[in-house]
Amino acid sequence: MTKLRPDLEIIANAIPGRTRVLDVGCGDGALMAELRAHKYVDARGLEIDVAAIEAAMAQGLSVVQGDANRDLADYPDDAFDYAILSQTLQTTERPDRVVEELLRIAPRAFVSFPNFAHWRVRMSLLWNGRMPVTRLLPVAWYETPNIHHVTVSDFRDLVRARGIRVERAWYLSGDRPTSDAAATWRAEHAIFLIARG
Repeated sequence: MTKLRPDLEIIANAIPGRTRVLDVGCGDGALMAELRAHKYVDARGLEIDVAAIEAAMAQGLSVVQGDANRDLADYPDDAFDYAILSQTLQTTERPDRVVEELLRIAPRAFVSFPNFAHWRVRMSLLWNGRMPVTRLLPVAWYETPNIHHVTVSDFRDLVRARGIRVERAWYLSGDRPTSDAAATWRAEHAIFLIARG
Protein backbone atom coordinates (compact mmCIF):
# COMPACT_ATOMS: atom_id res chain seq x y z
CA MET A 1 0.00 0.00 0.00
CA THR A 2 1.31 3.46 -0.97
CA LYS A 3 1.71 6.05 1.78
CA LEU A 4 -1.11 8.55 1.36
CA ARG A 5 -1.75 11.89 3.05
CA PRO A 6 -3.69 11.21 6.27
CA ASP A 7 -7.00 12.57 4.93
CA LEU A 8 -6.68 10.51 1.75
CA GLU A 9 -5.89 7.40 3.79
CA ILE A 10 -9.10 7.87 5.78
CA ILE A 11 -11.08 8.26 2.56
CA ALA A 12 -9.41 5.24 0.95
CA ASN A 13 -10.23 3.08 3.97
CA ALA A 14 -13.87 4.23 4.02
CA ILE A 15 -14.71 3.67 0.35
CA PRO A 16 -16.09 0.21 -0.40
CA GLY A 17 -14.53 -1.87 -3.13
CA ARG A 18 -15.80 -2.12 -6.66
CA THR A 19 -17.56 1.25 -6.67
CA ARG A 20 -17.51 4.19 -9.09
CA VAL A 21 -15.64 7.25 -7.78
CA LEU A 22 -15.00 10.76 -9.09
CA ASP A 23 -12.03 12.47 -7.45
CA VAL A 24 -12.45 16.22 -7.99
CA GLY A 25 -9.12 18.02 -7.70
CA CYS A 26 -7.38 14.65 -7.84
CA GLY A 27 -3.86 16.08 -8.10
CA ASP A 28 -1.36 13.45 -9.24
CA GLY A 29 -3.92 10.67 -8.73
CA ALA A 30 -2.40 9.10 -5.60
CA LEU A 31 -5.81 8.30 -4.09
CA MET A 32 -7.21 7.04 -7.38
CA ALA A 33 -4.23 4.73 -7.87
CA GLU A 34 -4.65 3.37 -4.35
CA LEU A 35 -8.36 2.74 -4.83
CA ARG A 36 -7.82 1.08 -8.20
CA ALA A 37 -5.01 -1.18 -6.95
CA HIS A 38 -6.46 -2.29 -3.61
CA LYS A 39 -10.23 -1.89 -3.91
CA TYR A 40 -10.79 -2.39 -7.65
CA VAL A 41 -12.59 0.94 -7.81
CA ASP A 42 -13.52 2.52 -11.14
CA ALA A 43 -11.86 5.85 -10.31
CA ARG A 44 -12.04 8.93 -12.52
CA GLY A 45 -10.42 12.29 -11.88
CA LEU A 46 -11.03 15.96 -12.58
CA GLU A 47 -8.02 18.24 -12.19
CA ILE A 48 -7.15 21.78 -13.25
CA ASP A 49 -3.33 21.55 -13.08
CA VAL A 50 -1.73 20.23 -16.29
CA ALA A 51 1.41 18.85 -14.60
CA ALA A 52 -0.72 16.91 -12.09
CA ILE A 53 -2.89 15.55 -14.91
CA GLU A 54 0.21 14.34 -16.74
CA ALA A 55 1.50 12.64 -13.58
CA ALA A 56 -1.84 10.89 -13.09
CA MET A 57 -2.13 9.83 -16.71
CA ALA A 58 1.43 8.46 -16.61
CA GLN A 59 0.06 5.96 -14.05
CA GLY A 60 -2.68 4.95 -16.48
CA LEU A 61 -5.37 6.84 -14.58
CA SER A 62 -8.43 8.35 -16.22
CA VAL A 63 -8.20 12.10 -15.57
CA VAL A 64 -9.61 15.03 -17.49
CA GLN A 65 -8.71 18.67 -17.21
CA GLY A 66 -11.48 20.70 -15.68
CA ASP A 67 -12.53 23.21 -13.08
CA ALA A 68 -14.85 22.18 -10.24
CA ASN A 69 -16.47 25.60 -10.38
CA ARG A 70 -17.82 25.00 -13.88
CA ASP A 71 -17.26 21.49 -15.14
CA LEU A 72 -19.12 19.38 -12.57
CA ALA A 73 -22.32 20.48 -14.33
CA ASP A 74 -21.25 18.37 -17.32
CA TYR A 75 -21.56 15.12 -15.37
CA PRO A 76 -24.94 13.35 -15.39
CA ASP A 77 -26.98 12.73 -12.24
CA ASP A 78 -25.87 9.65 -10.27
CA ALA A 79 -22.89 8.98 -12.55
CA PHE A 80 -20.82 7.81 -9.55
CA ASP A 81 -21.28 6.10 -6.19
CA TYR A 82 -18.93 8.55 -4.42
CA ALA A 83 -17.50 11.96 -5.20
CA ILE A 84 -14.37 13.20 -3.44
CA LEU A 85 -13.30 16.80 -2.88
CA SER A 86 -10.14 16.75 -0.79
CA GLN A 87 -8.45 20.00 0.27
CA THR A 88 -10.19 21.79 -2.58
CA LEU A 89 -13.42 23.19 -1.08
CA GLN A 90 -11.74 26.35 0.21
CA THR A 91 -10.35 27.10 -3.26
CA THR A 92 -13.69 27.04 -5.06
CA GLU A 93 -15.66 30.13 -6.01
CA ARG A 94 -18.95 28.94 -4.51
CA PRO A 95 -18.35 26.03 -2.11
CA ASP A 96 -22.09 25.64 -1.48
CA ARG A 97 -22.80 25.05 -5.18
CA VAL A 98 -19.86 22.67 -5.54
CA VAL A 99 -21.15 20.57 -2.61
CA GLU A 100 -24.61 20.45 -4.23
CA GLU A 101 -23.06 19.35 -7.53
CA LEU A 102 -21.09 16.60 -5.79
CA LEU A 103 -24.30 15.22 -4.31
CA ARG A 104 -26.09 15.46 -7.64
CA ILE A 105 -23.53 13.31 -9.43
CA ALA A 106 -23.11 10.87 -6.51
CA PRO A 107 -25.37 10.05 -3.54
CA ARG A 108 -22.39 10.36 -1.17
CA ALA A 109 -19.35 12.60 -1.09
CA PHE A 110 -16.18 12.97 0.94
CA VAL A 111 -15.20 16.58 1.59
CA SER A 112 -12.01 17.48 3.43
CA PHE A 113 -10.54 20.88 4.21
CA PRO A 114 -8.11 22.67 6.52
CA ASN A 115 -9.90 24.10 9.55
CA PHE A 116 -9.25 27.83 9.68
CA ALA A 117 -10.45 27.92 13.31
CA HIS A 118 -7.59 25.73 14.55
CA TRP A 119 -6.00 27.18 17.68
CA ARG A 120 -2.68 27.92 15.94
CA VAL A 121 -4.49 29.95 13.28
CA ARG A 122 -6.41 31.81 15.98
CA MET A 123 -3.24 32.52 17.97
CA SER A 124 -1.37 33.75 14.92
CA LEU A 125 -4.14 36.22 14.18
CA LEU A 126 -4.43 37.26 17.82
CA TRP A 127 -0.73 37.71 18.59
CA ASN A 128 0.71 38.67 15.22
CA GLY A 129 -2.27 40.21 13.49
CA ARG A 130 -1.35 38.31 10.32
CA MET A 131 -2.75 35.45 8.33
CA PRO A 132 -0.91 32.36 9.54
CA VAL A 133 1.48 30.12 7.68
CA THR A 134 1.14 26.56 9.01
CA ARG A 135 1.92 23.01 7.90
CA LEU A 136 -1.47 22.73 6.17
CA LEU A 137 -1.54 26.37 5.07
CA PRO A 138 2.10 26.66 3.98
CA VAL A 139 2.05 29.83 1.88
CA ALA A 140 1.60 33.54 2.52
CA TRP A 141 -1.85 35.07 2.15
CA TYR A 142 -0.99 36.61 -1.23
CA GLU A 143 0.14 33.26 -2.70
CA THR A 144 -2.57 30.98 -1.35
CA PRO A 145 -5.20 29.41 -3.59
CA ASN A 146 -7.61 29.56 -0.63
CA ILE A 147 -10.39 32.06 -1.22
CA HIS A 148 -12.85 30.88 1.45
CA HIS A 149 -11.64 30.35 5.00
CA VAL A 150 -13.93 27.54 6.12
CA THR A 151 -14.13 26.14 9.64
CA VAL A 152 -15.60 22.94 11.01
CA SER A 153 -18.54 24.93 12.40
CA ASP A 154 -19.08 26.74 9.08
CA PHE A 155 -19.23 23.45 7.18
CA ARG A 156 -21.61 21.89 9.72
CA ASP A 157 -23.88 24.94 9.36
CA LEU A 158 -23.79 24.73 5.55
CA VAL A 159 -24.80 21.07 5.36
CA ARG A 160 -27.48 21.54 8.02
CA ALA A 161 -28.98 24.51 6.16
CA ARG A 162 -29.00 22.56 2.88
CA GLY A 163 -30.57 19.44 4.41
CA ILE A 164 -27.44 17.40 3.75
CA ARG A 165 -26.81 14.47 6.05
CA VAL A 166 -23.40 13.93 7.67
CA GLU A 167 -22.85 10.18 7.79
CA ARG A 168 -19.43 10.36 9.39
CA ALA A 169 -16.72 12.87 10.24
CA TRP A 170 -13.04 12.55 11.09
CA TYR A 171 -10.85 15.26 12.57
CA LEU A 172 -7.06 15.35 12.51
CA SER A 173 -4.65 17.21 14.74
CA GLY A 174 -1.37 16.76 12.97
CA ASP A 175 -1.70 13.24 11.62
CA ARG A 176 -3.64 11.94 14.65
CA PRO A 177 -7.39 11.80 15.21
CA THR A 178 -8.97 14.28 17.60
CA SER A 179 -12.43 14.17 19.14
CA ASP A 180 -15.59 15.64 17.69
CA ALA A 181 -16.08 17.71 20.83
CA ALA A 182 -12.73 19.46 20.39
CA ALA A 183 -12.78 19.61 16.58
CA THR A 184 -13.66 23.28 16.28
CA TRP A 185 -10.39 24.46 17.81
CA ARG A 186 -8.15 21.36 17.87
CA ALA A 187 -8.61 19.91 14.39
CA GLU A 188 -6.19 21.13 11.76
CA HIS A 189 -8.06 19.15 9.15
CA ALA A 190 -11.63 17.84 8.82
CA ILE A 191 -13.00 15.04 6.63
CA PHE A 192 -16.76 14.65 6.20
CA LEU A 193 -18.73 11.88 4.51
CA ILE A 194 -21.95 13.56 3.45
CA ALA A 195 -25.07 12.24 1.76
CA ARG A 196 -28.27 13.51 0.27
CA GLY A 197 -30.81 14.38 2.99
